[in-house]
Amino acid sequence: MRRWCPTASRLVRVTLRLFDTATREVRDFRPLREGEVSVYVCGLTVQSEPHVGHVRSGVNFDVLRRWLEVRGYAVSFIRNVTDIDDKILAKAAAAGRPWYAHAQLMHRQLTAAYASLNVEPPTYEPAATGHVPEMLELIEELIGRGHAYAAEDGSGDVYFDVRSWPAYGELTRQGIDDMEAAADADPRGKRDPRDFALWKGHKEGEPLTASWPSPWGRGRPGWHIECSAMAGKYLGDAFDIHGGGFDLRFPHHENEQAQSRAAGRGFASYWMHNAWITTAGEKMSKSLGNTLSIPVILEEFRGIDLRYYLVAAHYRSHVEFSFEALAEAAAGFARVEGFLERAAATGSLDLPAGLLDVLPDAFVAAMDDDLGTSTAVGVLHDAVREGNKALAAGDAAVARVHGVAVRAMLAVLGLDPADEAWPTPSADAGLTAAVDVLVAGLLEERAAARAAKDFAAADAIRDRIKAAGIEVTDTPDGATWTIA
Repeated sequence: MRRWCPTASRLVRVTLRLFDTATREVRDFRPLREGEVSVYVCGLTVQSEPHVGHVRSGVNFDVLRRWLEVRGYAVSFIRNVTDIDDKILAKAAAAGRPWYAHAQLMHRQLTAAYASLNVEPPTYEPAATGHVPEMLELIEELIGRGHAYAAEDGSGDVYFDVRSWPAYGELTRQGIDDMEAAADADPRGKRDPRDFALWKGHKEGEPLTASWPSPWGRGRPGWHIECSAMAGKYLGDAFDIHGGGFDLRFPHHENEQAQSRAAGRGFASYWMHNAWITTAGEKMSKSLGNTLSIPVILEEFRGIDLRYYLVAAHYRSHVEFSFEALAEAAAGFARVEGFLERAAATGSLDLPAGLLDVLPDAFVAAMDDDLGTSTAVGVLHDAVREGNKALAAGDAAVARVHGVAVRAMLAVLGLDPADEAWPTPSADAGLTAAVDVLVAGLLEERAAARAAKDFAAADAIRDRIKAAGIEVTDTPDGATWTIA
């Protein structure tokens, strides 16, 4: 199939393939509507300040969106916020503030964290509390179809009847009898322990403001019904891609799919899930106490360094977080920036309107292969090495060709240092960049001397660098330097 790509100056064959969690295979991507892609990503429950494990999903699906747009699609990208939940009520009470004030404070911190990593705002960011009428309509529809029921214990709870939907469990390939009981409400009002809450009746001791009127009494929505209602409102009964963290597959996404399809909606054509970030082998979570908040990390590293660290791993690969690994990633990205500085000194590195015109074929192939960012980053560094060779040989024109390609690849990954989303470098950063340019030139001379087996000249250059208080470390990817 050929598609005209409005952001490119040529016809391209769209060969994008994505891993679909539902089928557990990499599938050709074919949107429901020609030239358009609809994406719904489960955002966060704004109970606490965001940590690096939270923002990985935001970064990963931001890369998906950018690549779809480079490929010429018009993307409708919806990412929700859950701003009413048992945990929010508990955290707010512990903090001594109203639940809605707590949720709003955490939402602002989340927005700031996304911005610090250059995650583009979604097309729309619906909040659960703003869509209670849509949820009530969906619940009543499910009751009318025989897939939901109001508890008979007077609690005001309403449950989805999992045994009424034979396909329940198909997303995660589980049988109902093998599942654990749903722990989202008191089981006394359930027909089956696996039935999950669509509506939760107001309980004594909970703030009255955390409830809404309903046909079953005052209460608030269950977690799963939120996303079905909001996805349907903004993307329609059927849409292309549903994304979120790996831990959301069950019960959240399983329940979303069941209740939506039981209501006669096609829901998502493709399911995509990013893997966890772990620390000491365990999933990063609030309950484990091993969280690393974004503001804390940004005290030591730039946002662009953290984004590069997250992007360099494939979205379905688990990442074992450490500051040592982040420091190595930052050093690697500094080499990319150093090359761009040197290449830009020879002339303009402006990008064309159509990035596909200047992206290396290997990079395009990697991104089309289930967003293979780890391979794509390898192509990026190959271009940097070739560009450095061209600079060392005095071939400015070739160096600029590589420089434009590097900038284009970085733009796709949301890492272009020239993007206005990134802060203007400080004077110290500018000085570091200048020193990097000078040291890189000496290292190129040293590499040439070693290649010519003129080891005396190579050692002399190293001594000159060391005398300036700079330590050089030789790595498989080339020499790096630090202030001694």
